[in-house]
This record gives sequence, C-alpha cells and structure tokens, in this order.
Amino acid sequence: MTAPRWPDLPVEVVFPDLARWAAGNTGTPYVWRFDGAQPGPSVVVQALTHGNEVCGAIALDWLLGLAPPVARGALTVIFANTDAHARWDPARPFRSRCVDEDFNRLWAAGELDAPRDSVERRRARLLRPFYDAAAMLLDLHSMTDPCPPLALAGPRTKGEALARAVGLPRDIVVDGGHAAGRRLRDYAFFDAPDDPRAALLVECGQHWERAAPEVARQCTLRFLRHCGTLADAFVAEHLDPAPLPPQRTLDVTDAVTIETTQFEFAIPVSGLAVVPRAGTLLARDGAREIRTPYDDCVLIMPTRNPRRGETAVRLGRYRG
Repeated sequence: MTAPRWPDLPVEVVFPDLARWAAGNTGTPYVWRFDGAQPGPSVVVQALTHGNEVCGAIALDWLLGLAPPVARGALTVIFANTDAHARWDPARPFRSRCVDEDFNRLWAAGELDAPRDSVERRRARLLRPFYDAAAMLLDLHSMTDPCPPLALAGPRTKGEALARAVGLPRDIVVDGGHAAGRRLRDYAFFDAPDDPRAALLVECGQHWERAAPEVARQCTLRFLRHCGTLADAFVAEHLDPAPLPPQRTLDVTDAVTIETTQFEFAIPVSGLAVVPRAGTLLARDGAREIRTPYDDCVLIMPTRNPRRGETAVRLGRYRG
C-alpha cells in the first residue's frame, strides 16, 4: 500500500504537562466539572480524543488554569485518551494516536456494551455517562497534514446550525462519518434529528502547527459563549475581536473507503484541494479506479497512512 509523499512536519507547539489535571474533581481521572449559580445547559468540551492531537489539550489546559468562571449550567472538561497521549514520542509521532483502537470509532449503538475489551473501550465506558448528560458537546481535533480548520457538523441540520452559531472555522463539512466506525460527534441523541442535543467536531489545523491551539481556544470560547456557560466578562476578555470571514458549507457526497492493501493516490492530494474536472483519476484501490464524480470536486482530509477498511478521502462540493 502506497501513501502520498508528504514532507515531515515540525512540532511547533509545547506539549502541556497535564499531570496537574489527572485527579479530576468528578471521581474520573482527567475529568473536571464546574457548576454555575444560574440554570443553563450541561456542556462538554473535550480534547485528546486522539492522543497526538494536542491543540485541544493546550486550549483546555489554558482554560482550566484560569479557573473558568461558569455562570450558567455546567461545564465538563475532558481529556479523553490520556493513555495514548502518554505514548507521545517525537520520533514516532503517529504512535500516540491510540493504544489499541480508535477511540472515535466506538460510538455505534451497543458497541460499548459488547464484550470486546481495549484501552480505548475501557476509557470510553468511563466517560459515557458524561456524554449522556450533555446537551452540547465540542470535540477538539487536529489533522495529520496542513489544511485550513474544518467544522465537522455531521448530517443533521442542527449540527450545521451549531457550527454557524460558533462561527469558526470558515469551512463547515456536512458529512455522515466513516465506514470504519461511528464518531463520538454522531453518538446517540447527538445524531437524532428531532433531539435538540447537538455536537460539533472541530479540526483545528495540522496537529503540531503553531496556529492550531489558538483555533482550539477561540472555538472553545465561542462555543461556551453560544451556550451561555461562562461569565460574559471572561469571554469578552479573551475572545479575539477580529471579524471572521463568512462561513461556507461543504456537502460530502462520497467517502472513499479502502478495500484492498494496494491503495494509492494517482495525483498529488491535499486538504480542500479542488479537482476541476469530473472523471479525473484520483486513486487506484487494487483493480478499482476511483474518479472524481463531478467538476470542482473538493478533497476533504486525504489520509497520510491508508489502511484497508478506513476512509482514504471524502469528496464534496461547496453548497451554492
């Protein structure tokens, strides 16, 4: 199996020391909850769904360090896959994505109740009650390769509405997830069209680029402002006042799932690259040719390490 050739990417951020948050205050390690005096929604902000995606951890380390002044409802801050994060090795930066399996593919109905065991499943079972209690969830991620930040809103109207209420990032991806397993963003009621509870996954940029933690921080502040969680003065003090560009929506029409061990891209690919002509040969998967289905086809998060059963790339087009 041949992967695209990307340059090695520098680590431009300093990894935070999360040991000070290990005890939590909920009885569950690395989980902190803060209650406001006024009624409001119970919201969750999460980092380290994947252990090497550190920008969200930097943002939440900053937020916890300031003792977030929760005014309404409840705020739960979660560092999810800390076992994977503890495996970080700059010489092998992708080894710390997970320990046994992808934490973000475990959220189909009944999946966590099955007898199968792994590090990620044990942690997911511990954290599930916090998700079950949430009215809103923000899940902070980052990407393997350089790409503008993306808001992954799922297939429901409420997901896109939440992305627009946050206002950041510019590009909103409306998609149905992965064949390899269900994401936390799509868990249970978060994906139910008639349930008001909603979730948003934000890809804040490349894993270790200098700008990604600030995207995570600003998305967190905007999300909590929308939910009415934090004291208004705190948000105003730390929110970037610069005007944001108008958002635009990308509808995913195809997800290319790898079927063989002979997958390779046929052209250079990058995140949000646009292939102008329909029918362009994009990749080969064994004997199968994968071609762009329409003009101006947008490539969404092409993978660096193609593996059988996983998503190689999603194809979409800008709405309107």
